[in-house]
Amino acid sequence: MKLLRYGPAGEERPGLMDRDGVLRDLSGLLDDIGPRMLDRAALDMLAALDTRRLPVIEGRPRLGVPWPGIGKFVAVGLNYRQHAAESGMAIPAEPTLFPKWTSCLCGPDDDIVIPPGCSRLDWEVELGIVIGRRARSVAEADAPAYIAGYCLANDVSEREYQLERSGGQWGKGKGFDTFGPVGPYLVTADEVGDPQALELWLDVNGDRQQHGHTSDMIFSCAQLVSYCSRVMTLEPGDLIITGTPAGVGMGARPPRYLAPGDIITLGATGLGTQTQRVVRHPDEPV
Repeated sequence: MKLLRYGPAGEERPGLMDRDGVLRDLSGLLDDIGPRMLDRAALDMLAALDTRRLPVIEGRPRLGVPWPGIGKFVAVGLNYRQHAAESGMAIPAEPTLFPKWTSCLCGPDDDIVIPPGCSRLDWEVELGIVIGRRARSVAEADAPAYIAGYCLANDVSEREYQLERSGGQWGKGKGFDTFGPVGPYLVTADEVGDPQALELWLDVNGDRQQHGHTSDMIFSCAQLVSYCSRVMTLEPGDLIITGTPAGVGMGARPPRYLAPGDIITLGATGLGTQTQRVVRHPDEPV
């Protein structure tokens, strides 16, 4: 099942994509796709609906983040072997965690705004894990039972703030407004199947920059949920993005960074696609 939210920013309504690829409205049945709708019983109720009876969403509406109420936005660094190699960094012995501020969240096709004074804007296609049940110190073998589903994410990064002006932590370069496009859908775990069997890709202006596979992840989705649950209590709606494959702009020789007017397109097996336009900040002189 593919859950979504559509409409202007701050006014999104709940919906889903049916098996024929038609967008259907859920606002007659529920107010929103909040954290309480992510447990197994609620998802089973939605899955049992006769989607043919739901109203069709007409046109091509803006899509927002597929669910509200993301309390924690946890990112994992250097979790693909080939990306660690292109970064010149050692394979981590434990997952490298850092926060993305929830204020950076935006819809999958919303513009990415370059922060004033920044010139090293980079891209990272990632698989996101959506938590469906409170998880505290769960075993790796039990972790899949705590996952509601998965989503596509772009971990937009400003490398100067991440690495040179970081003060020893990465969150500063990862959390600017619009640096967290998520969606277009929350795809339930049963529909995704094995999360370690997905392809991910990203193009800039039509040129392929990233093409990876989740089998290259150093720490699997189950391992990440288990590990994160030992250092924090994961709540329904929390989001963990799981690292990026090789091909980021910083890893190119010479490095390649985003500029106003660039178009980023990214996707993953069964999770849909995103398209973002890079724009100047309104306070930045032309």
